[in-house]
Amino acid sequence: MPQPVQSSHLRHAGPPELRLRLLATSDVHGTILPFDYSSGCSGGGFGLARTASLIATARAEAPGACLLFDNGDFLQGTPLSDLHHLEGPSAPHPVIAAMNRLGYDAATLGNHEFNFGLDALSTALSQARFPVICANAITRRGTTPAQDETLFPPSLLIDRQVTGRNGTRQSLRIGVLGLLPPQITAWDKFHLGDRIGARDMVETAAARVPMLRAQGADIVVLLAHTGLGSGPRRPGMENAALALASLPGIDAIIAGHSHEVFPRPAGSAGATPPTDHAADHAAGTFCGVPAVMAGFRGSHLGVIDLDLSRDAAGRWQVCGHSACARPVQPGGGAPPAPADPDLSATVRDSHAATLARMQTPLGHLGYPLHSYLSRIRSDAVVRLVAEAQRQAVANALSGGPLAHLPVVSATAPFNTGGRAGPTAYTDIPPGPLTLRNAADLQPFPNTLCALHVTGAELRDWLERAVSCFLPIRPGLPDQALWNPIFPGHACDTIAGLTYQIDLTRPPLYDAKGTALPPPGQNAPPSPRGRIRDLMHCGRPVAAQDRFVLAVNNYRAFGGGPYPALPEERMVYRSRKPVRDVLADFFRSGGHETLDPAPAWGFLPVPGASAIVETGPGLLDHPEDIAALNLTHLGLTREGFLKLRMPLFTAACESAG
Repeated sequence: MPQPVQSSHLRHAGPPELRLRLLATSDVHGTILPFDYSSGCSGGGFGLARTASLIATARAEAPGACLLFDNGDFLQGTPLSDLHHLEGPSAPHPVIAAMNRLGYDAATLGNHEFNFGLDALSTALSQARFPVICANAITRRGTTPAQDETLFPPSLLIDRQVTGRNGTRQSLRIGVLGLLPPQITAWDKFHLGDRIGARDMVETAAARVPMLRAQGADIVVLLAHTGLGSGPRRPGMENAALALASLPGIDAIIAGHSHEVFPRPAGSAGATPPTDHAADHAAGTFCGVPAVMAGFRGSHLGVIDLDLSRDAAGRWQVCGHSACARPVQPGGGAPPAPADPDLSATVRDSHAATLARMQTPLGHLGYPLHSYLSRIRSDAVVRLVAEAQRQAVANALSGGPLAHLPVVSATAPFNTGGRAGPTAYTDIPPGPLTLRNAADLQPFPNTLCALHVTGAELRDWLERAVSCFLPIRPGLPDQALWNPIFPGHACDTIAGLTYQIDLTRPPLYDAKGTALPPPGQNAPPSPRGRIRDLMHCGRPVAAQDRFVLAVNNYRAFGGGPYPALPEERMVYRSRKPVRDVLADFFRSGGHETLDPAPAWGFLPVPGASAIVETGPGLLDHPEDIAALNLTHLGLTREGFLKLRMPLFTAACESAG
């Protein structure tokens, strides 16, 4: 347990009289049990049932002075949560039932709470026995944030009697404010339309925190569903935790959204603070404010202890603190925290119903499908989803005014390791296909849309996709290939087109889709951009050519580094999830006739090789290792398989 440290953002504090403990979960994403619905296997260091054991221990350490919060993104993420609606309107929501069991004091909304629409959200939260707050999802915009009408209460006040160090009972009023990324209005515009808007998080907090103080809050806690971010404060920031911490009047921040862990223990990966020490892992602070980020899928429990004393005017203030993120999987060969049996029993019936539903047969697969190489080759696991989307849109537009336009389809790989770890990959053997496989290939509840686009816009779309790769210099071995600030699901493949990627050229966009400046004067005089030989049906794609692009609704409204095109460009929209579109594709046998030719490949880079990382499960597919001429370099500390990939030949163009 970290030792308390003096809180640097406060002054004139006396000796501590009270201690208040704040416990936090974040980005649970429907993961209640330590069970992987994609593989059908139990175990693993995750799940709210395991976190529940840590919660019980932490509460026992601080009886009578402990609050439990959730930071959002709890309703979406696994078949247990995402297919719950199929059980019928009267069935208890398993995630809400689990949270009720744990006795949360409050929760805020994350962006994924809106993935199923406002009616589904309202139905789920009507079962909650804990308050849900959010200050910047609004139904009517006022002159100032203080005058906004909000979808849910913006904040709450919690009054507690706390036993002081001298044994006396003291009254404490805790103000809690909820915030989420304002991008919800773009990411889920299909579901939300004009029913709600969103305010900037920092602007909202600047107005609302003084209101909580005026209502008598001794301590103010932010439940801010936002990550650390970088760069100066700007309007509408998605990751605004540091900007929020710079506001006066905030005593603790519970952050999330980016699935990061904060603070990390000294010596662990990612524990080095920025040069300005705004996010200080050793102190457990953002800009001097005590803070935690509890990972995701119940991987950690955030714990903040606030030591309180009275100032000269008799007001409570923080005089010291400690902050840590307790892992469910402690490492070093130690077993994970046990799953709480009562919480597991709470969702037993829903879990059994989900398992039965996942066994729904869809057909037969004659070849293996995996995502271990989806970041570095044109992979069948991606092209299957893209082709299912393409055919569904083509059928929907058949006979209409746009039927003469070619339909292409964009999608990204979803299970590619990253923060989810070295086992978070799709790996489907030949044999029966079930709904479990469709849910594995399409884990998000996105629906199918289509956009009317030009050839120039398709090229730009692909430039955004391939900006995830770092520049490769000819003649140098073992260069990093993937830019780690890009998630795997940022890199779209467009099925129906073929193209090559020139890794020697600099990327045009950053991970947020912001255009990067052109290279300096010493750069070689060649065209900007990495996409070469962009073709459709063997014919070069011209800037003025017209296409229909099948995409999911998240992409259609500007999700990831991609642009939100004008709404009049949307020529098709459906409320049918892409997962169900893929299931229909399997039932029809479309996967059996998938074109084996790759959509894209890397142009050779003379004398160069790259280092890539993937799941060790790739070792069970030696034919794919051989096809790309990969060299096994061992495992990383995190358990990923490290490989050398030659880039000086066209071997990397082999099909997935």
